Amino acid sequence: MSVVIDASLTLAWYFEDEATPATEAALDHVSAVGAIVPSLWRLEVANGFQSAARRGRITVLYRDRCLTELAQLAITADAETDRHAWTTTVRLAEHLGLTVYDAAYLEVAQRLQLPLATLDKALHTAAAAVSVPLFGTQT
Repeated sequence: MSVVIDASLTLAWYFEDEATPATEAALDHVSAVGAIVPSLWRLEVANGFQSAARRGRITVLYRDRCLTELAQLAITADAETDRHAWTTTVRLAEHLGLTVYDAAYLEVAQRLQLPLATLDKALHTAAAAVSVPLFGTQT
């Protein structure tokens, strides 16, 4: 079974102080079976690494190495994200108090009936509100 992953989870894989057994389990799962992401995921992840490099938290070399590693994983960008942006996604954002960016992850998980893996608390709450299972919490 695949999973929808967001940028918060992805970035935690590369920052020691953010890694947990749950984030490592998600990485193991994605390494084994892949993941699905909305089309904005690559931009969000790249921005997270670039911001960390700009603040001196990581080096540009480390940023580039991380992005190269991520490119090797079987992570597929959802081709339908843009088609739903101005309809379902924006309505989810409005209804659940999310950013449109975060709602995009929820929309993909909901449409594809996949669990969502995120560290974002608002996204956790929103997923529960619309009955999208969270990765690692399925029974």
